[in-house]
Amino acid sequence: MRGEILSYDTTAGAGLISGDDGVRYSFVSSSLQSPAVPAAGVRVDFVPEGEEATQILILAGAPSTVGVAGGLSASTDTTLAGFDWQKLFLSFEGRVRRSHFWIGWLVLLGVNVVISWIPVINLLGFVLIWPNLAISVKRLHDMGKTGWLVAIPWVASTVFLIIGFFMVMGAAIAGGVGADYYENNPAALFAMMGPAVGAFVLAALVPLAFLLWIGLVEGDQGDNRFGPNPKSE
Repeated sequence: MRGEILSYDTTAGAGLISGDDGVRYSFVSSSLQSPAVPAAGVRVDFVPEGEEATQILILAGAPSTVGVAGGLSASTDTTLAGFDWQKLFLSFEGRVRRSHFWIGWLVLLGVNVVISWIPVINLLGFVLIWPNLAISVKRLHDMGKTGWLVAIPWVASTVFLIIGFFMVMGAAIAGGVGADYYENNPAALFAMMGPAVGAFVLAALVPLAFLLWIGLVEGDQGDNRFGPNPKSE
């Protein structure tokens, strides 16, 4: 059977293969039939035995990173300076270490700043939602957490913004005056918005706190249910 290596921990000598049958198989270095050291994305041929892959052969011409044991690995089109950019920004599977997460986050921030200066392509900012979710989900995986926790800042911000909006509207209605009054009376405007400021501040602080949490907390040592420790790549 053929498949693709999802991950390989050189320290532990163990990895994971996604078979063409849709099943994932674990393997150990002793099952490799060549001295090559595999990397994520390498195409292989193997013999499945239950949930284990044995007699693993790395296919010639595999469009991925393959290094010879004891030597240096060759880079591919999607890998630069140790990064698999495609997996980093598009895949929700596996784990990502803190340094790679921050590099990916800074890249996306830079892209977002650039496109915000160009009104014609400003709407393309929505495209950045996917890679932002991808790096956040993999960072949660590295911490042993479910990727669904990424919804926390989105939901919390939306809730606080709605609360703030209704607080402002309620204060305006209670004041019993029109919009012209507030336009010509800044002090009254600030007084009206005062109770809602806390909600708007929380709408901004929750995503920031979540970002710092997933970006600063160390990942699980060794393998977890989402894959091997990315620090061993």
